[in-house]
Amino acid sequence: MLGVVVVTATNDVGPTPGAAPPSRAPTSSASSTAPVVDPATAARVATAAIDRLVTGASVGHVSVAALDVATGRSFGYAADTSIQTASVVKLDILEALLLQSQDDGIPPSAEERELAALMIQQSDNDAASRLWEDLGGVPVLDAANRRLGVRDTHLLDHWGSSTTPASDQLALLAALHAPGPLDADSRRFAHDLMTSVVEEQRWGVSAAADPGTTTALKNGWTPADADGGRWVVGSVGIVTAGGGPVLLAVLTEHQPSKDAGIDLVEGLSRIAAEAVRTPR
Repeated sequence: MLGVVVVTATNDVGPTPGAAPPSRAPTSSASSTAPVVDPATAARVATAAIDRLVTGASVGHVSVAALDVATGRSFGYAADTSIQTASVVKLDILEALLLQSQDDGIPPSAEERELAALMIQQSDNDAASRLWEDLGGVPVLDAANRRLGVRDTHLLDHWGSSTTPASDQLALLAALHAPGPLDADSRRFAHDLMTSVVEEQRWGVSAAADPGTTTALKNGWTPADADGGRWVVGSVGIVTAGGGPVLLAVLTEHQPSKDAGIDLVEGLSRIAAEAVRTPR
């Protein structure tokens, strides 16, 4: 699999937006002078590092996947474990919209483009709900997902409560990079949106990016009522790590707070990117 990609709410899921999360500056632990490590050793080192990081209530509530698209090196940690999406599912809605527009033979309308921009750049919940309903909800997105290589995502009409593994999110990211179900115009439109997310939402997988590079991403965060108010926090996108593109999907739930979830997502992102990067 090859690929590249890339709301304003304290509660990021549902129809009512709230306050935006705090800004997080992207950082990177990668060094261009790092020694080359064989993939098996790198995977073992990364798995051990995640085991040390994921403790207590977080155990069993993370899913991580990474792919260096230039070399094909991949890494996964519970990559097939399903986690609640929160607003990460908005990437799925966007790709379904673009597929439907292609099938109809016409580009998204001005209104659809505006709604898509609000949904991705600001993670606006009302815009996501409008597009979800206009597209046709679960049946239409399920059909789109089959074409996009998504296999284990369980969509619900209350879209933020849907579940997905990191491996499926990597498939969505891959569809936004290489020729496939989405044509060049669709991929370009999605990438432009994901690289222009509002500043306060640029945390997450961007923590693994080389300094001075631009990350394309979509984040999600919400307290889960069914989990006693513990937080779902996730981030998916494409970073430049070690000079090349790396797809990253990092999903967590059962977190004690939004900030704790962000810190965990960023730590996992750095480890996963390091596991697949090849110094260039």
